[in-house]
Amino acid sequence: MESNVKNAESSLKVGDRITVEIGPVAHGGHFIARHLGQVIFVRYGITGEEAVVEITSVSSKLARGDAIEIIKPSKDRVVPPCKYAVPGGCGGCDFQHIDISAQTELKRQVIREQFSRLGKMEIDLDVIAVEPKDGLHWRTRMDFAISKSGKPGLYSARSKEVTEIDKCLIAVEAINDPAMFARTWKGEDRLEVAVSSSAERNVSRGGRSISGPTQLHEVVGEHTYEISPTSFWQSHKAAPETLSKLVMDLLALRPGDQACDLYGGVGLFTAPIAEDVGDIGKVHLIESSHRATQDALKIFEKQKNVVIHSGRVEQKLPLINRVDVILLDPPRTGAGEMVVKQMMAKKPRTIVYVSCDPASLARDAKQLEDGGYHLDHIVGFDLFPMTHHVECVARFTLG
Repeated sequence: MESNVKNAESSLKVGDRITVEIGPVAHGGHFIARHLGQVIFVRYGITGEEAVVEITSVSSKLARGDAIEIIKPSKDRVVPPCKYAVPGGCGGCDFQHIDISAQTELKRQVIREQFSRLGKMEIDLDVIAVEPKDGLHWRTRMDFAISKSGKPGLYSARSKEVTEIDKCLIAVEAINDPAMFARTWKGEDRLEVAVSSSAERNVSRGGRSISGPTQLHEVVGEHTYEISPTSFWQSHKAAPETLSKLVMDLLALRPGDQACDLYGGVGLFTAPIAEDVGDIGKVHLIESSHRATQDALKIFEKQKNVVIHSGRVEQKLPLINRVDVILLDPPRTGAGEMVVKQMMAKKPRTIVYVSCDPASLARDAKQLEDGGYHLDHIVGFDLFPMTHHVECVARFTLG
């Protein structure tokens, strides 16, 4: 077998075209195929299809390729709504060629596989679609790269090449300003465009606002958050309310609780938590982004039961004495071993984990399970339709 793999490696070269059967979905927006023992990560395919794949890169471990001709199509194949969602085009979307309902099933499979392989846990869960159900016009934050000719665009898959575009179909309509795409931009700084739930639109470059209000107003239920356009905010327009409702239900807070909101950003979850713990309780928001904590300090300046900690979670969490419940929403890399150990040392009765990466969630979940916490609830939300990304919310209880 080893000699077959070496022969396959030496025979596959960038630009080669081979016919393969597309296998299971893998984490990262591609599907697995094999050719003479060599593993190939394929974009633009679907499990069960027979396809001609053009090799785009070859390494010592695997090859990568694009399905450029479908010989036997899947029943889940559709025509991509976006003209740029094609091999060699924009890399922003992974699944536009797949029926939207099938996308959620693929994401469910990925989450289960990551938990099985990395977390050594067999789980089942639902991945729930949210409005808009067609998977288009949901994204309220976009970063556009600038091409060599000065036009806005998005990077091609696994490349620094910019695909120039005249609109993005997963962005909310207000982002797609024709004048922005038509203009020739000087310099390499990306265009960062943010549209708030109050219909405000800001464009920034290099961290500086160049048009629109310098403070955006995001309304979630009864709470209004005044934030900087470049502070982190959930990109799907339905995400803040969808996640807040479930998080608050799973936390099951009690008056007087001492709560931590780790990687808390501007305080999306801090506001409803502060309400539920009441004046005799307390919320500790920990966030490393100075800009986000500056926003949070303004948002919660009149609330005595909210404490803002500006710094890294692993530095600030050990300084907090009593912790009854923890909510965390870390970046894609997850919380990591040190922070998970610190959380468990506090012995909170409940930990609710919001994750945008099933691999890091699965790794952290295993550590929590090994440390005496039990995963008693997990659900996925398709808050990144047309891409391979998926949001999960998991609850761990002590004992």
